Amino acid sequence: MRGLNGRGGFKSLAASGAAMAGLAAFGVFTAACSTGGGGLQDEGAAHADQVAKSTPSPGPSPTTGSQMTEKISAVKLIMNDPKVSARVKSDLKPCSKDAYPVDTAFGNLTGGTAPDVVVNVLTCGDAVGMGTYVYRENGDKYENVFAAEEPAVYSAIDRGDLVVTKQVYSEGDPVFSEPSGEEVTTYHWSSGKFVQQYWVRNEFSRTVGEGEAVVPEPPASNEN
Repeated sequence: MRGLNGRGGFKSLAASGAAMAGLAAFGVFTAACSTGGGGLQDEGAAHADQVAKSTPSPGPSPTTGSQMTEKISAVKLIMNDPKVSARVKSDLKPCSKDAYPVDTAFGNLTGGTAPDVVVNVLTCGDAVGMGTYVYRENGDKYENVFAAEEPAVYSAIDRGDLVVTKQVYSEGDPVFSEPSGEEVTTYHWSSGKFVQQYWVRNEFSRTVGEGEAVVPEPPASNEN
């Protein structure tokens, strides 16, 4: 302290004593504030063990549906499936480079822990459905739980149900003509299998006026 050095003698010493007394009183006051309920508190630095307890340890990130679907190859599912006919497998070839004519949808159809897979196999030229299949995870593999191999068939997921649409051609329809109608069947997963819930058949008007062919638009989807 500056009062202990230089000139001033006793006065300086007395002044320093008074200053020390004042500091001591101030120390008692601040100590009382730090332990009291109404004053400002300074808890000091937290101990390392307390910080470790208050900080949660990072756990493994849950696997999202999109991450799981990235590992699934629709083409491999079809080619390795004994339930898929040889005709469909032989026709399943790339349309250009590695672009296969397959449409794939992922969603919750069967209530499993992993997304179910809906695969539609199409033709390259006009994208007509040759077969539609549903695969469900079973352990470390996917198994076929639904298959329909008919001309112009296509499946989609609608609010947890499987909706299968099949174009219908009359006996007298020429090849590659517009269909005479369509059948829409809704299946719901129950007791380990798909059970038919609804069935709708739409007949398309073929001629109006002077014989012009008119095909109504398919019913709008009710997907949310």
